[in-house]
Amino acid sequence: MKLKKGFVTYVSDGEQLMVAAGPASKLFHGMVKSNETAAFIVDRLKKETTVDQITDALLETYDVPREIAKRDTEKVIDTLRSIGAIDE
Repeated sequence: MKLKKGFVTYVSDGEQLMVAAGPASKLFHGMVKSNETAAFIVDRLKKETTVDQITDALLETYDVPREIAKRDTEKVIDTLRSIGAIDE
């Protein structure tokens, strides 16, 4: 899975924001503001990846239990799916 083409991220005042551009803007008309963990996950979704790969990357970067890293990854992905931002 990966972030769908047309969903663009940028950083403003230290926060990652995501908007839909081009044809993707017909699917989603808002803006997603990510906290540090969500931004980390979104960045991993810019190329083909899996939940387990993102979870492993979180574990390499943050000192959290695996079940929390996986839960957070799944929650962010579910939110992105709900706005049509994920290519399966």
